[in-house]
Amino acid sequence: MMTRSDPAPATPRFERWLTIGLLAAMAFGIWGLVARTGWAEMLAPLTRLGAGSVLALLALSLCNYLLRGLRWHLFQRALGLPVSLGQSMGHFIAGLAMSVTPARLGELVRMRWLRRETGWSAERTAPLMLLDRAADLAAVAAMVGLGLWAAGGQIALAGPVIALAFVVAALATRPQPLMWLAALTFPRFPRAAARIRRAGRSLAALSGGFGVVAGLVLGLIGWAAEGYAFALTLAWLGAPLHPGMAMAIFGFATIAGGLTGAPGGLGGAEGAMVALLLAQDVPLVEAVAATAVIRLTTLWFAVVLGLGAYPFVERRSKA
Repeated sequence: MMTRSDPAPATPRFERWLTIGLLAAMAFGIWGLVARTGWAEMLAPLTRLGAGSVLALLALSLCNYLLRGLRWHLFQRALGLPVSLGQSMGHFIAGLAMSVTPARLGELVRMRWLRRETGWSAERTAPLMLLDRAADLAAVAAMVGLGLWAAGGQIALAGPVIALAFVVAALATRPQPLMWLAALTFPRFPRAAARIRRAGRSLAALSGGFGVVAGLVLGLIGWAAEGYAFALTLAWLGAPLHPGMAMAIFGFATIAGGLTGAPGGLGGAEGAMVALLLAQDVPLVEAVAATAVIRLTTLWFAVVLGLGAYPFVERRSKA
């Protein structure tokens, strides 16, 4: 239900241009990935795996997306949004199509669907994205730490990175910085300050409670599924690593790719993954092949799922 503090609904013209802009950003991201990826080299390693192996990797990736979709639903319910589990899953999966936009900013399209279907303004729901990213960062950092510990107590190697990830995640989910920003903005931009305050109040409602704890656990299990898929890939390609070490390498590379802000973490994730595998004495051919396979069965699989769901979610949000 709309409240008096909510802005007026967007005009059809604004909606149309926003849709065009989002789709253009997604297309640009996909074009960039295709242009900078050697498809022959990437697809070749798949021929070394059987259909059953590829399906197993895709199933583990799907497990990650479904668990994080459930987490997205828990976060929305914690905020008080009147959405069903089916709506939440649709929004989350369709938003994966925007994973290839710079810094994944295109995933903010989920806020647009929520505004259409619930009447809640973007500033009230935008903290959901902040919490979702922070939960991912904390979950992946925890996976790195647990993986290194399981692989032989090498937690000191990634200790500073893990600590930094948790500190950033904790700071990002505190409402105080938004409230301070609203106070600084109010004298000259009172309307903007009011919107920032609304976002801060929403973030305060999300920054504690069972939903957040459960969301962190779901995120850790989901990302661990993809990390284990990476361990299986290495084993099937003839370069087995301890599963904990493989999961730690996958998690560290995921964080590295995210820090670059490039569409899909392109370049940063692959470079970090290959370099870390070489440091573990994995031959270059197998390191490159494993990296190509895991990116195809995680990032590109997510994009395909998102593209398949996007038209249905877009149409349903307008109904």
